[in-house]
Amino acid sequence: MHRELPGFTETRAFGNLMSLAEKPYDLTGPSALLEKGRLAAYRCRSGLLSLYYATQRVDDAVLLELQNLADELQLVEQFKGMRRGAVINRIVGYESENRQVLHTACRDIFDSSPVAPVATAEAKKELEKLKKFLKELEDGKLCNRNGQRFDTMIHVGIGGSDLGPRAIFEALKAYDFSGKKVFFISNVDPDDAAGVLSQVNLKTTLVNIVSKSGTTLETLTNERFVRNAFEKVGLDPAAHCIAVTGEESPMDDPDSYLRTFYMYDYIGGRFSTTSMVGAVMLGFYLGFSQMMEFLQGASVVDRESEETDIRKNISLLLALLGVWNHNFLDYSTVAILPYCQALHRFPAHLQQCDMESNGKSIDRIGRKIEVHTGPIVWGEPGTNGQHAFYQLLHQGTEIVPVEFIGFTESQYGQDTVVYGSTSQQKLLANLYGQMVAMAIGQDAENPNRVFQGNRPSCLLMAEKLTPRVMGALLATYEAKIVFQGFAWNINSFDQEGVQLGKILATSFLEKMNQPAGDCSDLHQQFLKQFSAKI
Repeated sequence: MHRELPGFTETRAFGNLMSLAEKPYDLTGPSALLEKGRLAAYRCRSGLLSLYYATQRVDDAVLLELQNLADELQLVEQFKGMRRGAVINRIVGYESENRQVLHTACRDIFDSSPVAPVATAEAKKELEKLKKFLKELEDGKLCNRNGQRFDTMIHVGIGGSDLGPRAIFEALKAYDFSGKKVFFISNVDPDDAAGVLSQVNLKTTLVNIVSKSGTTLETLTNERFVRNAFEKVGLDPAAHCIAVTGEESPMDDPDSYLRTFYMYDYIGGRFSTTSMVGAVMLGFYLGFSQMMEFLQGASVVDRESEETDIRKNISLLLALLGVWNHNFLDYSTVAILPYCQALHRFPAHLQQCDMESNGKSIDRIGRKIEVHTGPIVWGEPGTNGQHAFYQLLHQGTEIVPVEFIGFTESQYGQDTVVYGSTSQQKLLANLYGQMVAMAIGQDAENPNRVFQGNRPSCLLMAEKLTPRVMGALLATYEAKIVFQGFAWNINSFDQEGVQLGKILATSFLEKMNQPAGDCSDLHQQFLKQFSAKI
């Protein structure tokens, strides 16, 4: 498909957008945000989310050309092809993974006619295994050797096997259904594992080892660390460990694990949260029905993302606004700022999902890309961030587009009135105030108090952060990332960039002959090896 389509810079829309970018919409003008009902007109609603984008530097002319860009590059058609099993994880003419990309099949389980039936059938099979497993835990049929129920899970993984599941767990802590506890170990730093193990009762703990390949060095090291802890107190690790891995991987071993759940080659790690990678832990903590609500929210967005009208497709519109800011207004970074403490790890997940996907410099036939691809993604929750880095957002020389996330209601529903307003009201007032301040700016005689304005932002809004809304939010950003990769004609689904460092790390380890645990002159050995490498 990519050979038949024009390149990003070859589209008619590209030249028109370049011309429009010479004088983008001025947000600072008198009543600019109220012009022609702009606040109401520049809003995109879906079943679970709303996107408000009047504070972006776009007008109807820009939106028309962004629509034309999407049409010329057939972004929605490519998305549909992905969902239906097109082999798009490849670089034509070069060795590559050469796989389908079917993370959406994991949640396309609510329709009697799924668009990728074989993959969805496999997802349903794993969900049935999980449902049975959770029922056995709940009924006490699956317990420790003393008949005690498992009340704790340690989730061991790294990268996509950690960031997404951890972010969703943190986001949905308010929906704990039975008082269970979940901990995470990801870093190969031994203090990470030791710190977690010091907080749990091993007798009532399950350990969920997550590695698609079954060979991830950090995860296998942490697994051995945890197994040693069980053995030291006389417990059989095989009676406490479960696995999420690829079928027939080295970890697909019934003698070593109490249960094994499968993930498949067509699901990339950073897009795997709605597979067994996230579902096992979320099912344990939230219960099966609430975990399914999470999947259903993602499924709703997957279907909505096939809408061709950018003003009716939040994921596509969000992607194209990002392209406008990045490629035409030349802003190199984007901040994702949730005004919701529960989402405090969500920007970290999106860092990986976006930067590992679209941090590429060649296209899908191996040619060097001549435009900017993925932006630098970062963020922290508000209002904490206001007291940290918002100074740069308002008055710095770098302009940082912002994607705000907010909710009209809190999760717990607990609040208090101080100085005439509730905490939730204060939270939202700060969110709205920051958006308007970044857009319109401020004039002053004191130059230190001048705000230039024209700092673009948008707002993803929902009523409340529920499991279903969280699924929708996750799928929205996944689709946004995919659409942008299609626009730049890059393969968003491999990650060769992480491999060289791994290879060199292995080389260093092979040449470091220090006794286990003794790192006294390891740095000197590193310097010798480094000198040899260069």
